[in-house]
Amino acid sequence: VLQLLRAHPPRAGHTTLILDPTQVVMQLHESCGHPTELDRALGQELSYAGGSFLQPELLGTLRYGSPEVTIVADATIPGGVGSFSVDDEGVPARRVELIRKGLFVGYLSSRESAARVGLASSGGAMRAEGWNVPPIIRMTNVNLEPGTATLSQLLHGVKHGYLLSTNKSWSIDDKRLNFQFTTEIGWEIQDGTLGALVKNPLYTGITPQFWGRCTGVGRREDWRLWGIPNCAKGEPMQLMHVGHGAPYARFDGVTVAPAK
Repeated sequence: VLQLLRAHPPRAGHTTLILDPTQVVMQLHESCGHPTELDRALGQELSYAGGSFLQPELLGTLRYGSPEVTIVADATIPGGVGSFSVDDEGVPARRVELIRKGLFVGYLSSRESAARVGLASSGGAMRAEGWNVPPIIRMTNVNLEPGTATLSQLLHGVKHGYLLSTNKSWSIDDKRLNFQFTTEIGWEIQDGTLGALVKNPLYTGITPQFWGRCTGVGRREDWRLWGIPNCAKGEPMQLMHVGHGAPYARFDGVTVAPAK
């Protein structure tokens, strides 16, 4: 706390970011989990948190991220906050690829929505908060699959950048495209080495451009499955427990500024 009080904000500009797993969780939730909900893409869920830029005609063709990026929705992980046996339509829990090596390949879906866009089967993502509300499409455990890089390897070659941790605030538009995040704390990177602590760093981007700038993903040993107990969606609003697995991740050419 005392170090943060004395710390300076980051310099504004384009630079390299390394996000620690706790911040990758929020990036996954807002810019990957919500836009891959098929009811948003079909316009069935708009009044709370908007729709999605991931329209059905983009399935299998949109370059969502770099080849480093593979994202899956996996309700079968033991102990996951977003794990279960069957969803509320009776579909067994499953693992669904959403992004495969940067290509948009799948949705979080229900029986009805899957049939509407010609998917082979439901993604098993239909869940209700309780007996008195209808089930809607929800995230399960939406995870960034680990790569092979250690943190020191991700730092290597970074002339100047920042390692960011501990989400503080976020904002994202109704299509899940334009976003900005602020973290509580960060560390300056100079010539591949962690340096001075910085406070209130803000970074911003456009979802497919940002994930397209991912140049490294951390190894399995640094991957952790985290839980969010209060993901809000629907009208009337339902709160749901969802999970996100994440390691460190590196992004080049990202806009950074001090938060006001």
